[in-house]
Amino acid sequence: MLSSVSRSVRRAVAYAAALAVVVALVIATRSALPDAADRTADTAAQRAGAADGAGQPPQRFPLFGRRTNGHLVDYEQNGAGGLKTGVDMGGGFGDMTALLQANVSANGAGNDLYYRMNGSLYFTAERDNDTQLIGPGWDMFTLLVSVGNMGGTADPDLVARDAGGALWLYQGQGGGKLESRIKIGNAGWNAMDRLVGRGDYTGDGKADLISRGTDGTLYLYPGTGKAVEGGTLGSRFIVGKGWDAYVLFASTGDSDGDGRTDLIASDKAGALWLFKGTGNASAPFAPRVQIGTAGWGGFDAIF
Repeated sequence: MLSSVSRSVRRAVAYAAALAVVVALVIATRSALPDAADRTADTAAQRAGAADGAGQPPQRFPLFGRRTNGHLVDYEQNGAGGLKTGVDMGGGFGDMTALLQANVSANGAGNDLYYRMNGSLYFTAERDNDTQLIGPGWDMFTLLVSVGNMGGTADPDLVARDAGGALWLYQGQGGGKLESRIKIGNAGWNAMDRLVGRGDYTGDGKADLISRGTDGTLYLYPGTGKAVEGGTLGSRFIVGKGWDAYVLFASTGDSDGDGRTDLIASDKAGALWLFKGTGNASAPFAPRVQIGTAGWGGFDAIF
């Protein structure tokens, strides 16, 4: 088995090569971008890999963080809820306006990246150093999140919020493609400033969605496992108030090995906290456990 450092080095090589390819792709495609009125993400491609979904036990993923200086850092999990020492993956990621972790390469064993730059979405595979332009027009979305297998197929999905506040599901199709988008939430999602997914928080084997309101209220939207307009998310539960004390959120799957999906958040003081999943929809998280001291305020994204 490869050590965490070896895995990090392999990722660093893949992602560094990706940056050079992306620059070339941006130059080559900039003149060919369609007018804003003609842009559509319906035919864009992303396969978010073998993340948690219906009938699947929760997996464990590394935590990636982007420092404010544009460097990407890889934090492998220690299996007990904490993190190993981070490995710097290199700089150049500051121009990316969205970063998503996905499991696509090596039959779902790779930790790959989707990222948005200059309005276009790109994908880089960890295992085969493959970088490709997914498509333009992704600047229509104000939030993007990798949510695991929410639609009930064999491939995990992507959820996006548009500028009007509607929520869309891009169901994984396999082979690096997405199904045509499905509206899973009407205008009103602009009242949310954070979305987190990639796991089952209710214990029913279906991938769910976590959101935070601009008033600091945290909500759990249980997934139904169905890719149906208006029927992908069930009625929401209020997790709690006061979650505006936290700045960044991420799901790294089952961090502590108890078979339940957990949540990670950084607070305004720069500390990092683990909220262990309970599998209970009405009270999905146990009391928080600190897994990182001050210093996480130097990150502008964790995923």
